[in-house]
Amino acid sequence: MEKAISVNLGGMVFDTDLSAFEMLQAYLGSIEKEFINETEKKEIMADIESRIAELFLERVDHQKQVITIEDIKAVMKILGEPEDFAPEEEENTDRGKQKKQKQASKRLYRDTERRIFGGVCAGLGAYFKTDPLVFRILFALLILFMGTGLILYLILWMVIPEATTTAQKLEMQGEPVNIDNIVKSIKNEFEDVRKKMNF
Repeated sequence: MEKAISVNLGGMVFDTDLSAFEMLQAYLGSIEKEFINETEKKEIMADIESRIAELFLERVDHQKQVITIEDIKAVMKILGEPEDFAPEEEENTDRGKQKKQKQASKRLYRDTERRIFGGVCAGLGAYFKTDPLVFRILFALLILFMGTGLILYLILWMVIPEATTTAQKLEMQGEPVNIDNIVKSIKNEFEDVRKKMNF
């Protein structure tokens, strides 16, 4: 029998056994060291912790409630090791190519960053890698000629979840949700905010 420790990750509490807690603590510590000089370190760590919490939620149920070392290893395999976060100039190495080739499953979300109303058309555009304008025109035509476009849009608005976290935004684009992509996404968001503030 091993001692269980409660861990708060991304606002969710999980019970871990002692050895899993120590491994998780070492993993998060090594990730934090990689981004010690980054101005976005706080946001990067918060998103990584949220992603780990999402992965933990998939691994616990009413029969299995304690996170074990095997769970930590599985999460580390999905997110990657801190030393795998190569700078962009090193992306041409074999490891960088293998990371790029690994595809993630795509999920449909509402894209509220590029929305006009609810983000349904922008989310469909991201999912199908099409300009959202195509879906906006389609819904407008359905409203004008059949009258069902508005009802369909409202149903989709209620059914399709909004992409709020960095992990969800990456899934919406079909990108693997690993630490490397989380970091790139956060840096891009910060760069967009800086550009908007300069105008």
